[in-house]
Amino acid sequence: MYYLMMLVLYSISLLPFPVLYLLSDFLYLVMYYVVGYRKKTVFENLRKSFPEKPEAEITSLARKYYHNLTDMMVETIKLLSISKAQLDKRFTCNYELLNELHKTGRSCQLHLGHQFNWEWANLGCIQNVTYPFPVVYMPLTSKPMDRLFRRFRERAGSILINARNIREEMEPWKEKNYLIAPVADQNPGKRRRAFWFDFLHQKTLFYKGPEMSARRSDIPVVFADIRKVKRGYYHANLELAFEEPAKTQEGEITAAFVKFPEQQIKEQPETWVWTHRRWKHKWIAGETEV
Repeated sequence: MYYLMMLVLYSISLLPFPVLYLLSDFLYLVMYYVVGYRKKTVFENLRKSFPEKPEAEITSLARKYYHNLTDMMVETIKLLSISKAQLDKRFTCNYELLNELHKTGRSCQLHLGHQFNWEWANLGCIQNVTYPFPVVYMPLTSKPMDRLFRRFRERAGSILINARNIREEMEPWKEKNYLIAPVADQNPGKRRRAFWFDFLHQKTLFYKGPEMSARRSDIPVVFADIRKVKRGYYHANLELAFEEPAKTQEGEITAAFVKFPEQQIKEQPETWVWTHRRWKHKWIAGETEV
């Protein structure tokens, strides 16, 4: 099953971008109008996040989001054959910030959100940054799909760290300098391991883990702002947010990060993952907020 999927997807990845985006246009029509993949979740998330927007604008945002989602699908497939030169042309970033930090002999933590296209960001970072780059990932239930996505992420030398066993798998890295990039806006599995914040007009949980790790190891924290410039082109801007995390107060780093993707989402809402059930956890009056 895996090899058949790889054969089909690799063949698709060889298609030129104009043809891939025609495929994306077709997938968008199927996903939005025929299948209606998680449309209820998308519209509910958009309405609650932008209560000031009229329904016509919410519908327009939903359509743009699904089109971006199918674009990301074909762009991710393209990773199987894309050259470094082609990716560097289409995904630009001020990688020099990370390379300068690497020269200081300290590890680094890069915080980013679910803004398109984080899969291109992953490969671009591996190919252009001098740090070793262990990547935290959550294994998929489907073994063929899990193997496939591991292939995408390991293609250029990414070192995968199982999120379910992160402490043990990060143990060998304690005496090394590395760059780690947690996708820090995802929904925590357990409430006790998270902070509550106001985010997009809703009480929202954010993982404590990335901040706790940065403060404990006192490694610089960099925030990544990914923007879609035009179809098939992205730019990521990296910003040194905290050079000495050990000197911060509990919740300070996470609070700063919460504001960071929130501003990105307000300015380019169609590029964030609205199909994600981000607000599964409901705030209970009396729970601690930051």
